[in-house]
Amino acid sequence: MSRPLTPLGLAVLRLLHEEPMHPYEMQQRIRDHAIDRVVKVAHGSLYHTVERLAGQGLIEPVETTREGRRPERTVYAITEQGRDEANSRLREFVRHPAREYPVFAMAVSLLTMLPPDDAALLLDRRAVALEADLAAHGTVVDGLIKQGLHRIQLIEVEYCNAQLRSELEFVRAISEDIKSGRLTWRPPGRPDGENENA
Repeated sequence: MSRPLTPLGLAVLRLLHEEPMHPYEMQQRIRDHAIDRVVKVAHGSLYHTVERLAGQGLIEPVETTREGRRPERTVYAITEQGRDEANSRLREFVRHPAREYPVFAMAVSLLTMLPPDDAALLLDRRAVALEADLAAHGTVVDGLIKQGLHRIQLIEVEYCNAQLRSELEFVRAISEDIKSGRLTWRPPGRPDGENENA
């Protein structure tokens, strides 16, 4: 195999593990089942991924249909090689923690570039956004459960919610520590004794 499976490639194989479908249907399921909350799906990347998987023999076309004047739609199915590769890659992702570089962790490491009051204000705004995300995820989960999805089909949203709750707790605590004076610093370039709020 020339390149390891990307998360989107693995998601496509997971969908085709359930049943054969065409890329437009895959795109709908990715949205409807909130897979796009855990897998980055850029414009056009799904179709490119499907072409690459077919070229590698991990999926194969099983039917081409046309409805009226619409373009042809090719239905794909996962191959045995695709199942094996998906299982192998998934086992890797589950077993080994990967080094990730989240933007927020980078921003936190550079926080001392900002005046503490600004940092606290920005963290408070982030907390509001995180609360909104948690509420939105709750709405998504409720909607998917009403559609008849089981918990195992929503576990990625459950994971996202756990991360959001953890981040929200961290952000609130750091903001409170800054506001109470338990966490202080002097931004670079300020002479000793200069008022940070000047």
